[in-house]
Amino acid sequence: MTLQLPKGTRDFKPEEAIVRNKILNTLKRVFELYGYSPLETPIFEKYEILASKYAGGSEILKETFKFKDQGQRELGLRYDLTVPLARFIGMNSSTKMPFKRYHVGEVFRDGPVEKARYRQFTQCDVDIVGIKTMSADAEIIALIKRAFKELGMMPIIKINNRKLLNDLLLAAGIDKSKIEDAILAIDKLDKFGLEAVKKELKCKKIDDKTISKIIQIINIKGSNKEKIDKIKKAIKNSDGINEIEELLYLLGILNVDAELDVSLARGLAYYTSTVIEIYLKNSNVKSAVCGGGRYDNMIGSFLGKENYPAVGISFGLDRIYDAYSEKKEMRQKTVTKVYIAPINTFKESLKIAEELRNENIEVDIDLAGKGPSKNLEYANKLGIPFVLFIGEEELKQGKVKLKDMTSGKEQLMRAEELVLFLQENLKDHFLP
Repeated sequence: MTLQLPKGTRDFKPEEAIVRNKILNTLKRVFELYGYSPLETPIFEKYEILASKYAGGSEILKETFKFKDQGQRELGLRYDLTVPLARFIGMNSSTKMPFKRYHVGEVFRDGPVEKARYRQFTQCDVDIVGIKTMSADAEIIALIKRAFKELGMMPIIKINNRKLLNDLLLAAGIDKSKIEDAILAIDKLDKFGLEAVKKELKCKKIDDKTISKIIQIINIKGSNKEKIDKIKKAIKNSDGINEIEELLYLLGILNVDAELDVSLARGLAYYTSTVIEIYLKNSNVKSAVCGGGRYDNMIGSFLGKENYPAVGISFGLDRIYDAYSEKKEMRQKTVTKVYIAPINTFKESLKIAEELRNENIEVDIDLAGKGPSKNLEYANKLGIPFVLFIGEEELKQGKVKLKDMTSGKEQLMRAEELVLFLQENLKDHFLP
């Protein structure tokens, strides 16, 4: 038997998982700052829910892991966290609106494997259900800016509007029945380039003249105002233009810069209005690290009602981690902050370890009876910031010896001094 991972998956060593958890905790803190509460759902759903015409569309179903249980019921691993949210609201229709939730969980797609693309990956979703206006969209985008600022990253925020894109495609001569085909083709622009988009449009039996007009549309350049002025010359009375202008106005109040990108499509079929994608400046991760938008019809369609407008965003934890780790050395290989090295004082050291844990300090202790040099080597290899030596002579004085592994400085101190020192000096350790 050959030990290897399934294609498109990976293990995370402790030093990697620690950083991922720090990133995740930062995101959760920002989510809760804006009043979002956690929600959890199963990793698999009834396949008919995932395959509903109101869900992700035919393109995503090609990448859905499908299986049957022992009762021969068709199930599928969830490919995002949005469809489960819609199903949850559908089963809990008395939920007070607006409903603001975040959801962190594993999702699965049986798609092509490439750099920064996996078949199992973690999404961190934030959604507002029950708000029709662009105020919700603006809040979500402000949250995005704050989250990446907290992570020390510089986001490029791109926005578009599906209503606007639909109107532009109709003005270019696209038949209404082929709009979704055209959007799926345009969505490939960032990944595969202009020629791939043209080829895809031709495969959809769209004529060269119309393709030429579509290319002109998605190549509109200039400032946001210049782009809007050009768009207004092409189409009149578009709800999409009105929504984009309102959204940009609100983002101005919130001091958030966003770029109107007419080529931004987002391939999933359920988007109805605003679409959002986030890229990172100065990163080798070129794919979007965050994406989402408004999907006003999905939840209502599951319920047979029309009063569940919704907008949300998904942070791709795996891509954010990749971008973060390329700039930082992953030195910390344990959550331990203090390592106790007993010197013929094991029983006394056990008690001290528990006392420190009672003060919420993460403590490990040498259980193998190693010597001081071996303990220092161990702590240094794992990136533990402090080593506490407890010897018989120190205990007679009512003191312990603490070594700072970064500076090399050692100092004797009493128990009460030790706790205060550690609480103060561990505050800023291991932030992402």
